[in-house]
Amino acid sequence: MSIDIKVPAAGESITSANIGRWHKADGAAVRKGEILVTLETDKVSNELESPVDGTIHIIVPEGTEVTIGTVIASVTEGAAQPTAAASPAPAAAPVAPVSTPTPATVAAPAPVVAPVAAAPIFTAPAVAEAPSAAENDGRTTRKKMSMLRRKIANHLVTAQQTAAILTTFNEVDMTAVMNLRKSVQDDFMKKYNVKLGFMSFFIKAVVQALKDVPQINGMIDGNDVIENHFYDIGVAIGTEKGLIVPVLKDCDTKNFARLEQDILDFAAKAREGKIAMDDLQGGVFTISNGGVYGSLLSTPILNPPQSGILGMHTIQQRPIALDGKVEIRPMMYLALSYDHRLVDGKEAVTFLIRIKECLENPTRMLLEM
Repeated sequence: MSIDIKVPAAGESITSANIGRWHKADGAAVRKGEILVTLETDKVSNELESPVDGTIHIIVPEGTEVTIGTVIASVTEGAAQPTAAASPAPAAAPVAPVSTPTPATVAAPAPVVAPVAAAPIFTAPAVAEAPSAAENDGRTTRKKMSMLRRKIANHLVTAQQTAAILTTFNEVDMTAVMNLRKSVQDDFMKKYNVKLGFMSFFIKAVVQALKDVPQINGMIDGNDVIENHFYDIGVAIGTEKGLIVPVLKDCDTKNFARLEQDILDFAAKAREGKIAMDDLQGGVFTISNGGVYGSLLSTPILNPPQSGILGMHTIQQRPIALDGKVEIRPMMYLALSYDHRLVDGKEAVTFLIRIKECLENPTRMLLEM
């Protein structure tokens, strides 16, 4: 008996997937539970396993974009004799690019999430334009954008065209956080088996600031304003394929150890391409840390339909005036981008100053003062 391998549904807004990699060659023997193929969507990657022991027959080659429900292979059930090592399925010729319309509004406050137009079921490729002379002589290379990269591009353009984005800046003295972190690191590791990083401090500071300035914990929906009374914070993570923003749920109820463990778990899942749809849903605010790459200052772009995003940057030893003296302190520039349609400048500045106060007085923050 032959069993069809179909592209499964992966979410309401996902209508197509890309055949990222076949893990088995055409005609190879497979066992039940073995990974057959990695599918890539504009949000997450998904691995399909063999439902039975048998022989795989690949129908759609790597690199092809197909709609949900498309049969991409079949497995003939029964014991199969291992075949000679075969080369992986050939990559498909370039297909016509998939049209991706920009939505009028972005539904659900999930990072990098927006509807994608349906891709055509595997068909003959359209005739491509002849490459230019520059492409022929090796000076340039043309390649198709990945689904994730296309979605990131559309998402950022939508943000710029929809929201009235404004950015305000401040700087924070990281001395107190660094000293506290250093003094408790060993005991923290022994008790929780996870290192105390900086991100958990920033998440807690953002939660406190959102409580004090609730206007930023909201979003515009048509002619209405939606006020959120929960604190699900998105943390941007860079991957080889692009930026994703998993969401840490209920950050107001979690301790530092739980936040640090959640961050580590998401980072591991992102590296392995195993971020699930639920991991990207429901954020009300985003934190982006360009400091890990050495960024000194930036203007982060909003993650629609959220109304605020905090940009962290590299910690740098700088001279500052303190009590009439010049001292060298570990300083970080902070950038808050916000939707000026909903948030006034006074509220944005107050919000960022509150974050600064929490980080410069972490003990008071722990006491929610």
